[in-house]
Amino acid sequence: MGAYILRRLLLVIPTLLGIMIVNFALIQFVPGGPIEQIIAQMEGGGDVFETIAGGGNEVSEATTGGGMSGYVGARGLPPEFIEQLEREFGFDKPPLERFLMMMWDYMRFDFGESWFRSISVVDLVLEKMPVSITLGLWSTLIAYLISIPLGIRKAVRDGTPFDTWTSGAIIVGYAIPGFLFAILLIVLFAGGSYWRIFPLRGLTSDNWEQLSLIGKVLDYLWHITLPVLASLISSFATLTLLTKNSFLDEIKKQYVMTARAKGLAERRVLYGHLFRNAMLIVISGFPALFIGVFFGGSLIIETLFSLDGLGRLGYEATLARDYPVVFGTLFAFSLLGLVIGILTDLTYVFIDPRIDFESRG
Repeated sequence: MGAYILRRLLLVIPTLLGIMIVNFALIQFVPGGPIEQIIAQMEGGGDVFETIAGGGNEVSEATTGGGMSGYVGARGLPPEFIEQLEREFGFDKPPLERFLMMMWDYMRFDFGESWFRSISVVDLVLEKMPVSITLGLWSTLIAYLISIPLGIRKAVRDGTPFDTWTSGAIIVGYAIPGFLFAILLIVLFAGGSYWRIFPLRGLTSDNWEQLSLIGKVLDYLWHITLPVLASLISSFATLTLLTKNSFLDEIKKQYVMTARAKGLAERRVLYGHLFRNAMLIVISGFPALFIGVFFGGSLIIETLFSLDGLGRLGYEATLARDYPVVFGTLFAFSLLGLVIGILTDLTYVFIDPRIDFESRG
């Protein structure tokens, strides 16, 4: 097992390097870099894409790579100012040199500072982290606590009215997009058109510091109820059906029939013999579910509920071409996802020691 883990750790390096190379190369062909953003705001008072769409005469032929010239709206600015901006952003160096310097810094976990916020990338991510932790952790935890027992129950009572009605509800939940369900929750329970039961913005109330410990906990739960429900709906449906199908496959196997023929109680058959094998496929989906809910699907939910988390941070950094934030978070989260994949394999072995990745390798 040790050799397998070592191989997986060594594979992290080329995988992470490939992710960074592909994204860095794509950025070189995207118009409207940070310097163009600044010039467009100084000359036109708007976004660079508005200047381009307006039919300006000075459309840049260069991208965000090295050797940029002819920026949109740059005719009225002195060349010395443009050169100073290029030096400050590092665009006076060729792309390969910039990439190597960036990766060297990232290997030392030095992610630099945001170009437009005057704060380090690490501090900026830590500032936005509580929102994403709230949405990701609670959504994943509740999804597993509800979906696994429900999926087992549906497998045991397969074909009964209970299975039919719950399957219908799950399919409806899966078909409803998270953002649409969030809007429905706002309309119904956040003062949209009916009841004003839950707050519409933030994780805490304005007087949170003056509340008692129990009051702070209740206030926190009061604020996160609707965002968590909106984030939960799609993952809940997927995980329930995955659990049911996994248990149905195992129920039909010979060892389950043998256990029942010996007169073992149904509960012992399910949780003593069948559970460990059936849960392997459910555990395999945990990293994708956690990373997806944690970092991927939160932008619209954060926007609708006025939450300032990692989803909005990534979106705003991309629009502003704040490359230290974009690439710093891409590197950190990609590394985290790869490490979680290795931990998932270790969990396989912990649940079922019969799995031997070493012999398969």
